[in-house]
Amino acid sequence: MIDITPLVFFGVAIIVVIVLMRTIRIVPQKQVKIIERLGKYHRTAEAGLNTIVPFLDSVRETIDLREQITKIEPQSVITRDNVTMEVDAVIYFLIADPVRATYEVQNLRWGLEQTALRNVIGQLDLDHTLASRDTTNQQLRAALDTATQQWGVKVMRIELKNITPPEEIRLTMEKQMTAERTRRAVVTTAEGEKAAAILRAEGAKQSAIVSAEGAKQSAILSAEGQAEARLRVAQAEAQAIQMVAQALGAKESPAQYLIAQKYLESLGSIAANAQKLVFLPYEASGVMASLGGIKELLQAK
Repeated sequence: MIDITPLVFFGVAIIVVIVLMRTIRIVPQKQVKIIERLGKYHRTAEAGLNTIVPFLDSVRETIDLREQITKIEPQSVITRDNVTMEVDAVIYFLIADPVRATYEVQNLRWGLEQTALRNVIGQLDLDHTLASRDTTNQQLRAALDTATQQWGVKVMRIELKNITPPEEIRLTMEKQMTAERTRRAVVTTAEGEKAAAILRAEGAKQSAIVSAEGAKQSAILSAEGQAEARLRVAQAEAQAIQMVAQALGAKESPAQYLIAQKYLESLGSIAANAQKLVFLPYEASGVMASLGGIKELLQAK
């Protein structure tokens, strides 16, 4: 007769191992598991060691609570000014409510990819879309966050990657950019020439001021020199008159001597410039007599 006891123990051990494997659930950090009992939501298993009832409870979904990234494939959008272009983006999001993310949407990532991209860009014109990406990103994040709030998802940010306008629009934009750069170059050149002209005018003004100051100082110095020279001449003449007065004594006036001297000098000048004849005035005889008197006085002294 065969002993079946070892086989029974072995079978029981296998069943126990299977039950333990279906009972114990280890959840990694930053993850949760959605537990269902008989097909209905029962509870959420947090990170760590968790136990469930075998054959009654089952794991519906494992949710990652870390920030996740999903890419929006290029889509054709139409701007407010009726320009069709290709746009793609990247979405950064967190699952704030694992239960809603499991039961409120069939395919979460596919739902996120079908964003309000067309609606938001459809409200903007082409230039605003290309120039204000930050504003567009904020509007997209706000619209997507509102749309996905019932799914238990928190959209952290959304970034537009590539905005590809049609070829003819791109060529037109390049021409416009070239014209704008040419205009800026012309304006910069004009401003440089204006600044140079102002500097040259300022330099000429300063040069004229310095020249005028130099001429003023030169005239002042020349006038002071002439005044000093005339003063010295006057002092010399005064000393000469004083010496003549001392030589003539009290009886004769030195004025007659000086008048006669100036008269003779004038006659010498007239005679030097004359070619044939020299006409003497009638008063010359009186002057000659005065000179004779002066000569006798000097001899007497």
